[in-house]
Amino acid sequence: MVTYMNITIISVGKIKEKYLKNAIREYSKRLSRYCKLKYIEVSDEKAPENLSEAEMENIKDKEGEGILKSLKDGTYVIALDIEGKMMSSEEFAEKLDKLAIQGRSDVTFIIGGSLGLSKDVLKRADFRLSFSPMTFPHQLMKVILLEQIYRGFRINRGEPYHK
Repeated sequence: MVTYMNITIISVGKIKEKYLKNAIREYSKRLSRYCKLKYIEVSDEKAPENLSEAEMENIKDKEGEGILKSLKDGTYVIALDIEGKMMSSEEFAEKLDKLAIQGRSDVTFIIGGSLGLSKDVLKRADFRLSFSPMTFPHQLMKVILLEQIYRGFRINRGEPYHK
């Protein structure tokens, strides 16, 4: 099924590196054929080394408040979480397709800061997605996510895409 989707990506922190901005711009251009993209950047909290567990939770909670305030009512929320479900590109494409078929054309992806996502954000998520048990810089994760969304749309439309 081919349905136009509204995709929002909420991420913690600003992208500073030019090469990442260029990659995001390129995938945004490619994705404009398939969906309406919106980016929301929530400010990140300073996270010095050697934080206690309580201090880490406090930082995640502060970032989480900004994320939750940015969520639109009725959107389907997919949180990127290292402990979430891992999927192949084909399974991810199928997930996007099923959401569209179910009339869930507003989808929001959430990328946490360097410490991850707060418990409240994870509770609000409709689905928790893991790209790998590895940790990636959250700025780079935005590029990886965009690439997989693009790949998913290409797969769902039977359009060629390198394996």
